[in-house]
Amino acid sequence: MISVNGQKNLLVEIGNRLPKEMIAYAIGGTAMMFLGFKEATKDIDLVFTSEEDRKRFKDIAQSLGYKEMDSVIVYGVKNNRPIMISLGDSRLDLFFIDVIDFTFSENMQKRAANIHQFGKNLILKIADKHDIILMKCATNRIRDEDDIVNIVKNSEIDWNILIEEAKNQVKLGREQAFLDMGSLAEKLINKHKLNVPKQIGDTLFDLLKKQADEKKKAYDRKTK
Repeated sequence: MISVNGQKNLLVEIGNRLPKEMIAYAIGGTAMMFLGFKEATKDIDLVFTSEEDRKRFKDIAQSLGYKEMDSVIVYGVKNNRPIMISLGDSRLDLFFIDVIDFTFSENMQKRAANIHQFGKNLILKIADKHDIILMKCATNRIRDEDDIVNIVKNSEIDWNILIEEAKNQVKLGREQAFLDMGSLAEKLINKHKLNVPKQIGDTLFDLLKKQADEKKKAYDRKTK
């Protein structure tokens, strides 16, 4: 596990070694630490919007002793796996725009309004809590479900932001977004007994039905 201080010390070390200013986005447990939802995390999850930046960040981390590891060990054969590097108990998961089943969209980038600087040149923007929920809802891991419950229990959620971003993800080609969000809403209501507005589940069901109908019509047109 990586503590808040351990994470900050590493980021300062890397920031001081960067030759020019770089922006990265913190997601997952890393973002939750900065937002006060966690005190430690298994790994540091970062998203880059430039492949060159990701490579440079990785190279500097490796100069500090980090070694590359096979991401299949953690993520299986899923698409859009990160570059993974580790040193002892510390692991860095470095994504480039796409995060497994989701795209770190321009809207997500704009919502990352909590900004920190580390060392001379590393600017870290912290993902909004709504986007953390959205990206965690597709993993089917118990610890990610627990993280979502923690966020929902301890903060005010604007469910409309989640629905609008799910719509955006579908437009970007992430067709599972409605299903993932609908399944999450059902778990939060039935399993965890949380106060999720009923209309959220209804809206997601309607969107999922419309999506299925449009797919069927497209298929029918092709097979005529």
